[in-house]
Amino acid sequence: MVLLRALRLRVRPGARGYASVSSPQTLIEKIVQKYAVDLPEGAKVRAGDYVMIRPEHVMTHDNTGPVISKFLSLSASRLANTRQPIFTLDHDVQNKSETNQKKYKRIEAFAKEHGVDFYPAGRGIGHQIVVEEGYAWPGKMVVASDSHSNHYGGVGCLGTAIVRTDAAGIWATGKFWWQIPRVISVTLTGRLAPGVSGKDVIVALAGLFNKDEVLNAAIEFQGDGVQHLAIDERLTIANMTTEWGAVAGVFPVDDKLVDWYRGLIKRAELGAFSAPPSSSSSPSEAGAAHPRLNDARLDASLAERIAADPGAHYAARLTLDLSTLVPYVSGPNSVKVATALPILEERRIKINKAYLVSCTNSRASDLASAAAVLRGRTVAPGVEFYIAAASSRVQADAEAAGDWAALVDAGAKTLPAGCGPCIGLGVGLLEKGEVGISATNRNYKGRMGSPDAVAYLASPAVVAASAAAGYIRGPESINPASLPAYDVPKFGIEAAPAAPAAVGEPEPLLPGFPDVFEGPLVFAPQDNLTTDGMYPGKYTYQDDITPERQAEVVMENYDPAFASTIASLRASAASSAPSSASTSTSASSTPILLSGYNFGTGSSREQAATALKHAGIPLVLCGSFGDIFKRNAINNGLICVEAPELVADLTARFAKDGHRGKGGKDGELTVIPQGWRIKVDTRNGGVTVSMGAEGEKTYPSGRVGRSVQELWVNGGLEGFIRASL
Repeated sequence: MVLLRALRLRVRPGARGYASVSSPQTLIEKIVQKYAVDLPEGAKVRAGDYVMIRPEHVMTHDNTGPVISKFLSLSASRLANTRQPIFTLDHDVQNKSETNQKKYKRIEAFAKEHGVDFYPAGRGIGHQIVVEEGYAWPGKMVVASDSHSNHYGGVGCLGTAIVRTDAAGIWATGKFWWQIPRVISVTLTGRLAPGVSGKDVIVALAGLFNKDEVLNAAIEFQGDGVQHLAIDERLTIANMTTEWGAVAGVFPVDDKLVDWYRGLIKRAELGAFSAPPSSSSSPSEAGAAHPRLNDARLDASLAERIAADPGAHYAARLTLDLSTLVPYVSGPNSVKVATALPILEERRIKINKAYLVSCTNSRASDLASAAAVLRGRTVAPGVEFYIAAASSRVQADAEAAGDWAALVDAGAKTLPAGCGPCIGLGVGLLEKGEVGISATNRNYKGRMGSPDAVAYLASPAVVAASAAAGYIRGPESINPASLPAYDVPKFGIEAAPAAPAAVGEPEPLLPGFPDVFEGPLVFAPQDNLTTDGMYPGKYTYQDDITPERQAEVVMENYDPAFASTIASLRASAASSAPSSASTSTSASSTPILLSGYNFGTGSSREQAATALKHAGIPLVLCGSFGDIFKRNAINNGLICVEAPELVADLTARFAKDGHRGKGGKDGELTVIPQGWRIKVDTRNGGVTVSMGAEGEKTYPSGRVGRSVQELWVNGGLEGFIRASL
């Protein structure tokens, strides 16, 4: 499905979907501009555009195995750029079974065969490696087939997650498609009080702004408070923008970051870095220059240091006064629930397990913070405290500083550098009825063990203090009287003004791509229509089901009559569709489906998209779409347009009581307005509804960018990849 964001405000007919040459850009848009390929000459990208991206790097971890299988299924024999991929084994490193070891050996062999940088089990968590080995870099764009790719934003690098098929596509072609998300600025002011950390910042943000304010957005952190945050704190905050709901979270490049990189480079010069076993680009001899961590590369990045333009448009502006923040704890079992530590301490919540693991808060500074709390103390009876460094290098640093020994002497149980309990793998998981506190990033029910356990998130210092006390509390070093006198910090949100109208020429169309999709209107007045409603679970694992059969069961759990209705409309439309006046390609005998908001929420089954396509529906109009459904749909060549104004009008006219969720006015689940047709202009944007004798009305919508056109004309992502080889 190809998603088009509706341009809701002052969209001039014939305008392009790109910013004009003079339009100011956000930092996110500027980074994307550098990595976008096949843009029309002179075009500047903006939020909402679909672009084809050639990222600097793509990281895969234990899921490299399935990506290899997908890559080989595409008939690909070589990587487009052997310097793009990075393989890191980090998730299931405690699993010593023959099956897992064979999988790891297969991944390593593939890396050696193709000259890919490979980091074996025990070297560390992929996101930490990507940063400490210099793959993530200021002003660059790095992606990974893992949801915490936002992590790279802590060092001024745009990081975002992709799915496995996208990773295979990047291996084969060097690029993937992306819709630039709406961009939100988060301004941090003031300075944290002693005892308050970066973890408290992101826990508070996720708990204060917990109404999906940043859902599927990219965040730019700004403000005078940024300069007071250590780089490790920025990494923690960027990492957990994932839990907050964002697809990226990027900090600016400042002098503190530059000094931090100078330190990494100095270590590289002193020979503290070793080459990946299969690398063809990293240093293999003592004294050899590191291919990424070197002054020349850093100076080149600083010479083109980019920042948001004055006047750049943000979808919203959020603010947080750091000087009013106290330590915060997330939970239970949700990042949307956050409580000030002084309040939570009064409840004396007993814990069974404590964790200092994961890519979020297991760097050397985090281990040092916990060690400072536990020196000379022991873990409370009945509490198990698990620690794992974010990487082998981090552990070596902690050992050299004496922090690792301090934690072990206090009774901490050590785990290998890797994800482990954070993703519910290996030893030390939460059991039924237990309560845990962790410095990780997720406390969803069942994430770290039993769904009948309770999990909280907090800073490393609070986790260590809780482990020693046996209940959730802060370290004794924090003087409550010295903390800001705020149970709730000062924060705010400002609604954005209208985005400037796009200007320029109509969207260029590839040969074979329709300039118009036109057909009878089909309205399903329902929000949150799930993938199970579109394609029942009982069919999901029938691998031999045919496209024709998918078409027969489409939307069965929503409206059992839907499939036959669509088949009848197709037959009728094919015999009576008016001829198009356009001399270019058009699709004029296909029903156009319209529904409400969050269309395609639920499971990741891609058959929800393919079943609609096989039923003969080439395009869906909605208020908004579930993100995973959107990606599956686009990858399968099904087009989708966001048109909220159209949804609002049809809801008022045809939905029962004027509200979605109750069917049509007569209770019908699928509404077919008699004689109505709909036309979607892919070149200029706009959706025109023909209402019979009542005339026509046009609503705003976006255009289809080249990247998604390429997928459509090739029948989907796999066809596009094969055509590119």
